[in-house]
Amino acid sequence: MNARFDYIGNDNGAKFIKRIGNAGLVVDGSTLPKPTQELVKLRASQINGCGFCTDMHSKDALHAGETQVRLNLVAAWREATVFTEAERAALALTEEGTRLADAHHGVSDDTWAQVEKHYDADQIAALISLIALINTYNRINVIAGTPAGSYEPGQWS
Repeated sequence: MNARFDYIGNDNGAKFIKRIGNAGLVVDGSTLPKPTQELVKLRASQINGCGFCTDMHSKDALHAGETQVRLNLVAAWREATVFTEAERAALALTEEGTRLADAHHGVSDDTWAQVEKHYDADQIAALISLIALINTYNRINVIAGTPAGSYEPGQWS
């Protein structure tokens, strides 16, 4: 399968990716736990049907020490016993923040209360930023038809 459009091969696309990549450095440098960051990126990518990002973030998470069991259960996190309460709050926020048009209520008060219970203000800002960022990447890759399967961990580092 070939991409329908070479987004990063285009000058404007490459400039945009560089800018949002720089924005992502803020999240990378935050105290939001790295495993949580990978779970959030993976879950949003699954919801959005972004094969490229699902491939990338599952491989990056595994490479960083995440277990295969937890990665296998991200899509079914509500029924899984392998995630912490803090991770569950982050995954709930990810789902509700990604499914804005589907949820009709945006982020629920219950989810927000759980997020505030487990994360400080800087981590919440990082979490919101990360959800916005991964949704942006997902949309770029889905629209451009970026194929999945060939990503190698650290390829874009």
